[in-house]
Amino acid sequence: MSDEDSEADGDGDIDAEPGTVAFFEERLDAAETALEAAETEADLDDIAATLADIETDLDAAELPTPDEEDEDDPQEALESRLSSLRDGIEEQRGPYVEDVAEDVEAAGATAQDTRWTDDGQTQVLDAVAAFGEAVDGHVEVEKVESAQEAGDALWATSEAIAALDLGPDEDSDAIATLRTAAQTLNDDLEAAQAYEDLSVREKLTFEGFYEVIEGDHQKDYPPELNAILVWEKRYKDHRDPEDVEPILLAFELLDSEFMEENILDVFERIAPPEAYEPVQQRASRRDKQAVRVLGKIGDQRAVETLVDFIDGDGDPALQRVTLQALGEIGSHEATQAVANRLAADTDSVRSAAARALGLLGDTRAIEPLTDVLAEDDADEVRASAAWALNQIGTERALEIAAEYADDRAYVVQVEAEKAAGV
Repeated sequence: MSDEDSEADGDGDIDAEPGTVAFFEERLDAAETALEAAETEADLDDIAATLADIETDLDAAELPTPDEEDEDDPQEALESRLSSLRDGIEEQRGPYVEDVAEDVEAAGATAQDTRWTDDGQTQVLDAVAAFGEAVDGHVEVEKVESAQEAGDALWATSEAIAALDLGPDEDSDAIATLRTAAQTLNDDLEAAQAYEDLSVREKLTFEGFYEVIEGDHQKDYPPELNAILVWEKRYKDHRDPEDVEPILLAFELLDSEFMEENILDVFERIAPPEAYEPVQQRASRRDKQAVRVLGKIGDQRAVETLVDFIDGDGDPALQRVTLQALGEIGSHEATQAVANRLAADTDSVRSAAARALGLLGDTRAIEPLTDVLAEDDADEVRASAAWALNQIGTERALEIAAEYADDRAYVVQVEAEKAAGV
């Protein structure tokens, strides 16, 4: 539409010259006034059409460009105002019955997806009952006895609301009633007590963590450690994975280095497979205690993480712990990485690598262990190599170790005699 057409179609009361900045500003002023006076969806549709015409004319106009960098660009200013007016139209539209249905559907998801406390469950049921009373006459909300049922009932109600033949103009009061009820429902669910609202001790209590503490032990401090030791004993006695869950929960919730170390001690003693993932996360931060626990658990998924810790000549203490853990896990996937550490600069790391190869039991390690036994300068390392050959235990491995019965080092002689069956 040209500027002349615009003037003929309703811009005749605009005084500014067509195509000028002032011309577009006056047209936008008129649209803004119309928006303030709009009462129906049809009014808003008319204003939206007017803004579309203004945008078309604005795109075709040749407005002056700023001479200086810090001057405002009139084109950008007009486009910004046009965008703001469009936002105003959208804010003024509705409410629509579909919006109410979405709010109720969201409430249903909250009811079902949230873990509620006992009090929270009661609050959810009360909120749904109050919502049912508020919308009575428009839709019927099924009576429910649990948060799970509440979710299903609210989803059904959402569909029923969406199917109502209510228009934003002629039925605005009915839609407003439904919308207020839906917003109140969501507010009530937000205020209901969820599990995540509890403190750490309240969560542990809710889960029955402390219930195993009996008699005089109830006075022991800290009670969390006392409970963990009782759960440990129960697991040792019954090997029931459910007895590990409270310990895992405490490991997740208790923000205490003292408690974390004690729980890792427990895991190192009982090596529950269920503890793999949280322990692996801690071990990935190169925590030596967690690495030891992974070795006891023996899950082969840990190998990928652990082999990275023995690459190079970093922290010898971490390397020794990791080599031991890899040996205990027993995956032959680690053999080459462990064998590479037979060339480490530190005697204790080479010794740990040799022993890890013995635990792995991979016959491919016989040759490198034979070389260590013959050539390493440290008797401690050579003794570990002989021990490893004994652990591998094949006829050839034992024959090689047995050849050192007269070795200069007593610790090597001991392993050689074992190999020879003396």
